[in-house]
Amino acid sequence: MTELFSDIFAGRNDALTRLDARAKVIAASSGLLAVLFSRNALLPAGVFAACLLGMLLVRIPAKWLSFRLAGPAATALVLVLLHGFTVGVTPMASASFAGIRLTLMEEGVRRGLLLGARVLGGTSVVLLLGAVTPAHRIFHVLRRAGIPAGWVEIAMLTYRYTFVLLEHAAEVSAAQRVRLGYSHPARSMPAIGTLGGTVILRSIDQAVRTHEAMTARGYTGSIPFGPMGAMGRRDRWVAILVPLLFVAAWLLVGRGQG
Repeated sequence: MTELFSDIFAGRNDALTRLDARAKVIAASSGLLAVLFSRNALLPAGVFAACLLGMLLVRIPAKWLSFRLAGPAATALVLVLLHGFTVGVTPMASASFAGIRLTLMEEGVRRGLLLGARVLGGTSVVLLLGAVTPAHRIFHVLRRAGIPAGWVEIAMLTYRYTFVLLEHAAEVSAAQRVRLGYSHPARSMPAIGTLGGTVILRSIDQAVRTHEAMTARGYTGSIPFGPMGAMGRRDRWVAILVPLLFVAAWLLVGRGQG
């Protein structure tokens, strides 16, 4: 579970991890904008394929990718089905189920495919950025970009203590399994409720202790960030060419109806 959410792969030494974090954030931001403003499913689908290929080339395990993409893929499928059965007037296919007539509409399927492609494209951009960039460097870039300090600090603390709570949840879950807490559906629901309540109480207690620890170390309302060095020549080219590439792709493909 820790490996599923952490940036353990960002510590590797490869072409993408060596890039300046500012160049990668600029490239990822331009990719997200291209995906969000695309009116054709081809561009988000192409971004998804490119990011997936990039993660495989830097040796991100396929099992890790499948776990991370399972949720977005399910969301995309639900969007296609919901829009396909509720939006549009041009029937593509129909079937009867338990006396209910279901008709799949062409306009709804196209709309669902666009939204689903946006979900997968945007998720893949964020996954690739997180897989090749340590989280603290991303927060540093966001702070230097003018994002309010309070937002960045909350994001940093949330990221840090997510793993603490995950570890606590894993320990409680293991203890429940030893006591056969999930041996039967009738026992599983109370066990899940106990697990959730325990994690919530632990999060409240952790928040109090974290605030006391920060205050004892001189926290006055703002976490200081050090300066960032100059970007290298290759990093500057990446920061310029990748956004231009996304603009060109949007002009050629993304702005047309699909």
